[in-house]
Amino acid sequence: MSTALQAVERTEFRNSALTKIRREGNIPAVVYGNKLETKPIYINGADFVKIMREVGRNGVFPLDLNGKQVNVMLTDYQADAIKNEVIHADLLAVDMRKEIQADVRISLLGEAIGVKDGGVLQQSLHEVSVTSTPSNIPQVIEVDISHLEVGGTITIADLKTNNFEINHDSEQTIASILPPKVEEEIDSGEEQEEGVPTQEEGRETEAESKES
Repeated sequence: MSTALQAVERTEFRNSALTKIRREGNIPAVVYGNKLETKPIYINGADFVKIMREVGRNGVFPLDLNGKQVNVMLTDYQADAIKNEVIHADLLAVDMRKEIQADVRISLLGEAIGVKDGGVLQQSLHEVSVTSTPSNIPQVIEVDISHLEVGGTITIADLKTNNFEINHDSEQTIASILPPKVEEEIDSGEEQEEGVPTQEEGRETEAESKES
């Protein structure tokens, strides 16, 4: 398991205090769950990024809180889109023997036969909720779509699960191949076929014939 991430309890909650924490390279956070009273903390930003690269989005890592280590998972975070930095994190203390729920990203693999034939790939579901013990929650669920033909679909029932349960209806669609788009020719009425009179021209010709 990874080296424990050091946590320091926060006692100041003014905006100026949060700004100071972030300016010093730290991330404000909260830790809660598993009979642990919710505590506002801050953690070192660089150490946090390093650990997340090691364990992944749904990975479990130790957090050192007041000299006591607890196993935690990242459940949510806020990021500064401009600086591409995490500015707040929610950490859930977990019991490795008890099941929890977590969101897992779905990754589609391969190029579908239907797409090669001109079809359009539509991914209706990008992540799923799963239930399992913390150590058995996957980082990503990979789905091979290379066999999908036009009109074909992949549903929750098609997913292979080992040590986790998916909390969705088995018939819910994950991805499908739509038929090729057919461009409809819209007649603007401005162009006429050569040699074919318009309705108005036809009336004028008929009137001229009667007069003569």
